[in-house]
Amino acid sequence: MTVGSPFDRRALSLNVKRQWREWAGFHAASAYAASHDIEYNAVRNAAALFDVSPLFKYRISGRDAVALVDRVITRDATRIRPGQVIYTAWCDDHGKVVDDGTVARLGDDSFRWTAAEPQLRWLRMNARGLDVTIEEDSERIAALALQGPLSRAVLEAATEADWSDLGYYRRRAGVIGEVGTVGGIAVDVSRTGYTGDLGYELWVDAAEALALWDALMTVGADYGIRPAGMLALDVARVEAGLILLEVDYTSSRRALIPEQSYSPYEIGLGRLVDLDKKARFVGRRALEHEIDGGGPARRLVGLDLDWDDLERLYSRQGLSPVLSPLAWREQVPIYAGGRQVGRATSGTWSPVLKKNLALASVDAAHEPAGSRLQLEWTVEGHRSRIGATVVPMPFFDPPRKRA
Repeated sequence: MTVGSPFDRRALSLNVKRQWREWAGFHAASAYAASHDIEYNAVRNAAALFDVSPLFKYRISGRDAVALVDRVITRDATRIRPGQVIYTAWCDDHGKVVDDGTVARLGDDSFRWTAAEPQLRWLRMNARGLDVTIEEDSERIAALALQGPLSRAVLEAATEADWSDLGYYRRRAGVIGEVGTVGGIAVDVSRTGYTGDLGYELWVDAAEALALWDALMTVGADYGIRPAGMLALDVARVEAGLILLEVDYTSSRRALIPEQSYSPYEIGLGRLVDLDKKARFVGRRALEHEIDGGGPARRLVGLDLDWDDLERLYSRQGLSPVLSPLAWREQVPIYAGGRQVGRATSGTWSPVLKKNLALASVDAAHEPAGSRLQLEWTVEGHRSRIGATVVPMPFFDPPRKRA
């Protein structure tokens, strides 16, 4: 049964669009305003507030907490310091990605783990023989993503504290009257997000969720803050070159055939695999074999779609080019020399870059930047192709994200 998040009472009153979707069993706003463009503009020009409470959240603690995390993830957990957050993937025994998410080290023997899908059983299976406690905090902890170039100003106004020293992918907790409190509410703040912009994620006890929302919206009014939904987030994450589970790749749990499973190297997460770490993490042997064999046959790339080709297709039908303001999530064939060499998985018109962009899985030979490909495009029922150039990702990467 779909339920409301801890912020649902505010979302219901503010969602004039009355447009919702389901996210991990929760109601999530697709858009609050009449057009999601308004919310997207807040992400890129002011500040936006996203309810990310539907993320699955786990607390890992105990003497062997580090050992468990290191056993599961592809990165070296022994190098995570208290106050640090990492983005990582974790794999099955075949080296195929189960899910991706963040792991924050809260203390010497305590971690907060977030994921898109349930991971409790997987964590417990891999915890055998270890002195560790695994608790699910998914309903107890609410979360807001405060994103945009003015997000720091909003956070500082709300806390009356300086946050310029909180580095990228770092976190800090606080208590009443100290850094990390919003209107007397204890929060844990991480400099993370899913928009590719300056931003923070605030983790709070669900009982304090509405008070946190109200505090941020009140002080944020002077900075143009807006609540934002999933449609705006989808455009922003494609611009940032960020993949989405069950859109740009399939969890190995849901794969029906081998081709639907992906290794980290196939979805742009190879940089997150540490084959030099000491732990024999799940999937390590398969990933070593993949690298020894020259790497995967398919790779994730970013595509810049040719506007002139697109314009010609519409001109043939006597039309001006029309592009949806929404990000798309379709499997679109990619060609090279008349042969299909992959498929685009998601894309969007980028309002900030003024480009038509896509994420795609293609044969390894076409991975280098500058490779010329073609993407299938249909206008008025006429199927054709437009040119596409492989370009580095992220497409949008402002210095303020890490400053």
